[in-house]
Amino acid sequence: MPVFPRLRRPARTTEPARATEPARATEPTRATEPARTAEPPRTAGENPRGEGHPHPPPEEGTEERRGEETSRKPGLHAFRTLRARCARLREEYPRAARAARWTLHGLAAALIVGALLLPNTAGALRPSRFTRIPAEAIIGAVLLLALPRRPRIVAAALYGAGIAVLTLLNVLDIGFNEYLGRGFNVVLDWGLLDDAQHYVEDSMGGATATAAAVGAVLLALLLVVVMALAAVRLSGLLARHRARATRGALIAGTVWITCTALGLQVSGVPVASDRAAAALKVQGKRVRDTLRDEAAFEKVARTDPFAGTPSGRLLPDLRGKDVLITFIESYGRTALEDPVIAPGVTATLDAGTESLAGAGFAARSGWLTSSTFGGSSWLGHSTALSGLWIDNQQRYRTATASDRLTLTKAFGKTGAWDTVGVMPGVQKGWPEAEWYGLDTVYDAFGMGYRGPKFSWSTMPDQYALEAFQRLEHGKRRDGGKNLMAEIILTSSHQPWAPVPEMVGWDELGDGSVFGPVQKAGKQPGDIVADTTKSRQEYGKSVEYSVTALTRWLERYGTDDTVLVFLGDHQPIARVSGLRASRDVPVTIVAKDPKVLDEVADWNWTEGLRPDRDAPVWRMDAFRDRFLKAYGSVPHPAGG
Repeated sequence: MPVFPRLRRPARTTEPARATEPARATEPTRATEPARTAEPPRTAGENPRGEGHPHPPPEEGTEERRGEETSRKPGLHAFRTLRARCARLREEYPRAARAARWTLHGLAAALIVGALLLPNTAGALRPSRFTRIPAEAIIGAVLLLALPRRPRIVAAALYGAGIAVLTLLNVLDIGFNEYLGRGFNVVLDWGLLDDAQHYVEDSMGGATATAAAVGAVLLALLLVVVMALAAVRLSGLLARHRARATRGALIAGTVWITCTALGLQVSGVPVASDRAAAALKVQGKRVRDTLRDEAAFEKVARTDPFAGTPSGRLLPDLRGKDVLITFIESYGRTALEDPVIAPGVTATLDAGTESLAGAGFAARSGWLTSSTFGGSSWLGHSTALSGLWIDNQQRYRTATASDRLTLTKAFGKTGAWDTVGVMPGVQKGWPEAEWYGLDTVYDAFGMGYRGPKFSWSTMPDQYALEAFQRLEHGKRRDGGKNLMAEIILTSSHQPWAPVPEMVGWDELGDGSVFGPVQKAGKQPGDIVADTTKSRQEYGKSVEYSVTALTRWLERYGTDDTVLVFLGDHQPIARVSGLRASRDVPVTIVAKDPKVLDEVADWNWTEGLRPDRDAPVWRMDAFRDRFLKAYGSVPHPAGG
């Protein structure tokens, strides 16, 4: 049998045979391994970690494409450059980089926790308020720990942005409480921010107002971005230390529950906090109440006991009288009772009572509770004259769109009075004149004033009253009619600097005489930030307004003049105090004793200064009481 040699198959491989590959040397033992030398600099394309295979070299044209992309997107190039520099700094200074990283972690945590604990009133901004445990931080940490990477980043950014929005609402609450004695209403109060800008513009100039507005917007946007980045940074930290973060959240939650159950407090403040949740609850309640109020107020506004009263039965006991209803800006109870402000104001009122008595006038005074506080004067004006409680802009729009019989319109409806408005604060179109029933309105540009502005006030009260005398009160009226006027005095409007001074009535001219007075006065910037100075200058401004009005009446009043003057609201909370009432003085002055006899049962105080315990009515009660006192007969529409 033939013998065949045994054939061997070559081994199967997935790679082509490496015929020319030299035999690999065996790895030397550790004992004979040569000492490692410093790693040579990496070349382009080399794996930065030194793991696996090196990156392939860049394809031809890659650098050109990157250059074109960079030229088209300079911001992207700057970002990449900054990131590369930061990476190099981290490698060169690892300890400093670690310290900076943990510092940023700490700042991010402080920012989030501080925002969650931020109160909404200036008086509550105390260190003890920020030493509490916020439940919202614990809940946020638990939610972020439970999410995978991408949803976690999105949730953290939204969480941070939401906290930023809540912070902005708290800041607005602080400002509104400081000035208007109430919180910010997210439904109604955005328009007041525009009014605030106009106020700053009128008081401190257009450049300051624009800078303040732009700065406020930029700060708000920056806060949202920074808060979102802080939350994202903290979420990454939690994810990298998941086990410890989970234990920490569990411990914090247990401590929070224990402190809540035991009512533990530090410096009178509970350790366990749900401040952010409470703030959201308050804002939500304001929104619900506002939306419900709109429909309810519409029904109230349609119900008017005097809507159907015939013209002949409106105000018969005042026929033949010139009736002036005058609002003094920010003239509130504080002016008569605050220990810093009251001495000068009460002395002015007492002096006015005496001088008017010498001219044959008598007066009765009481109190009204205004529907507004610290500002929004038009709410007080409309409340007093319409008999409706108008305490927000939504109610004001609803009321002025209705056919409600205002007190001024009631005079005009009789046909016995010409109705006039003296409105030095009106500097643009004012459609509400029709609702008030005013035949003629003199605004800031209609009284011939050529003197300087006094901060927000377009002209001194003395000039406005003299213009009223020249344009209306001193003229003989056609058809035997009398005059009814609504007059707004603005010199006591904040910021109460500079305050005008009385000049000779014959020297008023076109108002240029007030130029030196305005230049010699204090500047708004010297007053607004100083509470004591604000209170002092507020008192001086009220003294000026009352003096101008009483001296005008003493000089130009007749036997048939009836003056009703009142405040529209208290001054801002920084002057009157956070717990101040909303009461404002109201006074009726006349020569004819029958005018005051009609209101004898009101039990008001004799003179221009009401006693502390004189009767107090809500301001919306004034219209009906006044109409009835002077002979008007209620007659609802369709009745």
